[in-house]
Amino acid sequence: MSRAYEAFYTKGIGLILFIVLISSCSPYFHQPFGDRDASLGPETRMKKELLNLPEPKEPVVVAVYKFRDQTGQYKETNVGASWSTAVTQGATNILIRALEESKWFVPIERENISNLLNERKIIRSSREQYEGTNNVLLPPLLFAGVLLEGGIISYETNIFTGGAGVRYFGSDASSQYREDRVSIYLRAVSTSNGKVLKTVYTTKSILSQEVSAGFFRYVKFRRLLEAETGYTYNEPTEMAITEAVEKAVHSLVLEGVMGNLWELKEDSDTTKQLIDHYLTEKSDNVETDYIGRLHRFNHRSSFYVSPKFTTQSYIGDYSSSTPQTGFAASFGFGLSNSLYIDNELGYQQVNISDVVNSREFFGTTGIKYLANPSGKLSPYARVGAGTYYNFGNNIALSNQTWFPLVNYTAGLEYVFGNKTAMMGEAYVNQHLSDTYDGVSAGSFNDLILGFKFGIKMYIGN
Repeated sequence: MSRAYEAFYTKGIGLILFIVLISSCSPYFHQPFGDRDASLGPETRMKKELLNLPEPKEPVVVAVYKFRDQTGQYKETNVGASWSTAVTQGATNILIRALEESKWFVPIERENISNLLNERKIIRSSREQYEGTNNVLLPPLLFAGVLLEGGIISYETNIFTGGAGVRYFGSDASSQYREDRVSIYLRAVSTSNGKVLKTVYTTKSILSQEVSAGFFRYVKFRRLLEAETGYTYNEPTEMAITEAVEKAVHSLVLEGVMGNLWELKEDSDTTKQLIDHYLTEKSDNVETDYIGRLHRFNHRSSFYVSPKFTTQSYIGDYSSSTPQTGFAASFGFGLSNSLYIDNELGYQQVNISDVVNSREFFGTTGIKYLANPSGKLSPYARVGAGTYYNFGNNIALSNQTWFPLVNYTAGLEYVFGNKTAMMGEAYVNQHLSDTYDGVSAGSFNDLILGFKFGIKMYIGN
């Protein structure tokens, strides 16, 4: 029995190590081993949507005096104070480029207007001195009908942090992640009367990830093998701000079209689809919180039923077992938003090669805990107790008609419709005696390891 357990756990640990190493490792294959030439700056995913906006009837002349960092945030450091800011101080340049490339606005120079005026004075002075002409007139400066104000108003760190790791027999693998968030406000102000025409608000997450793996083991006497690898990925803050600014400009254009502040060159079905998509995004945004959960998630109720397909294998004193199919059905009653009394009935087949093919019914009762009842996706855990039963026959190779067990379950549930969810779970039926296979050997009792997949339907309010 101990050898079967060791083989089972060794395979499980190896699988976990493989998943941790393979998942999210694309940056590992893009390491800069050679020189990199200068190139155009990378673009964000929002840039394509900005360029695909419909054409305006006439571009709007806008002025941006200062679109600055208003967060007051400084970079985090573990070695003392740092006076470096957490976000770029050049957001005005990012905004002006986004306005220009949207084709909806004609930005004019106002951030360094004093430099422009000085240069115009130099031009007039030079012409008067070298051309002998007095009262030199330069073309008048453009004036803006709309003034754009706002800035980077928030930079929040550690919105999400987490990770996973495993270490076994000198081998280890781990992964950590962190999410920060930057927020942008942009408003359009009429220069004729000072009225605030529209205000838009956008956010962008900034992701950081670290993956590492190592091996430390004596392979023979006085021969130590040690190896390690990994990578760290940090999304550039400047790219996140650029994407948030481009989203703000994109939203401002659509808000202005819907509010008749500026006009389209020609209306089309594409424009209507674009506005409908934007309105849907706004309505969905009102219903969710800052991490994407619905404010009033009411797709789970206090009673449910769930049919399931199962597959299970035996782990015990015999080494060979092939997975078999079965089915189950459960129903539960809610004690609170997170806790349910879960009852399950089912039928399973268990095959021990060249020994026995057992068929039995089972029933369990337990407590189920939902970790995220207010979200569509929720992990859950269940602990329960029950028994196998076989009509008129013994359970497997035991001499018992009833065979008690303790059940441990962990799974994921995703609500995809109105009070309808799909679920998948792994479970262990730990037997209370070691006679399931007719052999009492080793220090552990026989057990059944399996998986269940099904649909869960919530009923009532």
